[in-house]
Parts: sequence; structure tokens; C-alpha cells
Amino acid sequence: MPTSLNGQRPHVPGWCASPAEHRRRVGRGFGYVACALAGCCWGTGFFFGKIAFTRLGVGHYVLYRFIFACLGLLPIVEWPHFSRHEWKLLLIGAFLGVPLQFMIQFEGLKLTTVSHAALMVGTMPVILAAGATLFAHERLDVKGWLALFASTTGIVLIVLSASHGTIGGGSIRGDLLVVASLLIALGWVLINQRLMVMGRSPMAVTSWTLLTGAAMLAPWVLLRDGLPPVRGLGWHVWFAVGASGLLCTAAATLLWNWGIHRVPASRAGVFLNIEPALGSILGVTVLGERLGPGAWIGGALIVSAVIVLTTTGRSSEPEVVVS
Repeated sequence: MPTSLNGQRPHVPGWCASPAEHRRRVGRGFGYVACALAGCCWGTGFFFGKIAFTRLGVGHYVLYRFIFACLGLLPIVEWPHFSRHEWKLLLIGAFLGVPLQFMIQFEGLKLTTVSHAALMVGTMPVILAAGATLFAHERLDVKGWLALFASTTGIVLIVLSASHGTIGGGSIRGDLLVVASLLIALGWVLINQRLMVMGRSPMAVTSWTLLTGAAMLAPWVLLRDGLPPVRGLGWHVWFAVGASGLLCTAAATLLWNWGIHRVPASRAGVFLNIEPALGSILGVTVLGERLGPGAWIGGALIVSAVIVLTTTGRSSEPEVVVS
């Protein structure tokens, strides 16, 4: 590298980043990958849930799902080192994120159609971005908002392009219950992020949120629905609830919390669109649906939104602590 006349190296943009900046950029990149994988895991939830509903009701399915999730987390659970204030936040987040969110969402899914539910879930990135801007003081520039709008539009196009299942078959009550569950999920996400900003590890927040949330869920389900059935479920139902717990809950939540610890929640929100997108893909490959040109355009919008959110507007991103 040549030097200037005064013996100092001239400033060349992008020439050399400090080790701390390099680690921050690498951590951000892995954070986006973790959020994308979490979206993929969550995207299989509707598929496994549909299999489980052939033998189980909503309450028993959700209970089994979290039993398997807790069993998967036990080998890696950390001893809690939360303060009284942190325990209060964690328990509030656990109640919002486990019994309240999941019971309301799956009750809504029971009443409405899959297409309506997918459309509602597709609004989550916008809800998350707005919530992060209002409550977490994150800044999202015009490109970020346009990307979120484009990705949500892509989800709408994909769902509307499905050749099987009409949009008019849902129920207003079911749709509103799904939307209510998404608003509840917003509080859960922001509380989790707050705990990690305070210095708690993603693994500790994830494991103890799910463990305490499952402890709150169990009496709710047992009092309302009684003991869950064990015999006669079939291997396919056990596989579905096991995959729902281990993959769609434990792994997805751990990946998501690890990811938003390294990237702003407003930008990570676009990866939540993978969930309804993957659900549509499973509908095509498993249920035999055919997607028209609108679905291809929708997929392109989602990919474009991911590229925009992960490669632009970095100067406006808040600093994210990398542990």
C-alpha cells in the first residue's frame, strides 16, 4: 500500500476494517443466516400440524409440541443467572410466546382456511418492523420499508396463485385470532431481544422461555381438554408432533434468538416471510397444487427484499452486541 507525502496511508474506503468491525460484519452475516433457517423451520409447522390434527385437538397438539421442544433443549439448557427484573421479563415473554400465542393462533387456524392463515402470517414482518421502530427505537430507512412491503406483497401473490383452495372460505373470527396471535408474538420477540441486549445469552433466553412457557401451558390444556391421548395415534402423528417440537419450536426459536441478537429485529423480520412461502411450496409438492405466474413474481419479490434488507442501509442500523 503506497503512502502519501507525509508518510501516512491515504484513506481508501473499504480498504481495511478494524478487527472489531470485521467480527461485527461476520456476526451480522451469520445472524441473517440463522434467521433464514428459523424461517424455514417455522415454515414446516403448518404441514406437521395438519398431520397431527388427524388424531389430536388443538390443545393436545400444542402440549405435545412443547413437551418435545423441552426434551430437545434439556441437554443444552444453561443454569439461569437472571436478576429479579430479568425473570419478570422472561416470564412475561414466556406467557405471551407459548400458551397465549400458540393457543390463540391454532384456534384461529382451526376456524379459518390455510390460505387465510398464510395471508395473516405474511403480515408479521410489517408488524415486527413497526413494533421495533416504535418500541425498540430501531431505524428503518425507506428502502427497508419498501422491501418489507414488497416481501409481504410477494406472500399475497403466492397464496392467491394457489390453484386449490379459495380465499373466500375463511372466517372473520379465525382471521382475527391469527392476527391477534401475531401481535402477541411481537411482544414476545421484543422482550427476548431486550433480554439479550441486557447480556443474557440466546440459548439461556430460548431454553428458559420455552421451559417456563410449557409449564404455564400444561395446566391450561389439562384443565380444559384433559389428559392427551397416547395410544392409537400412529407413527405419523408422533413423527409430526416430534418434528413440530424439535424442529419447528426448539431449533427455530434458538436460531431466531441467536440471529436477532446480531441483527436488528426490523431487518430480520423479512425472513418471517419464509414461513408462509415454504408452506405454499409444501402445498404444491405434497398436495399437488400448481402455482401460476403470480407465485413466481411473489418469490422474486421475497428474494429481492432479502437482498435489499441485508445489503443496504447499514449506516442506519444500531450496534448489535456480538457475544
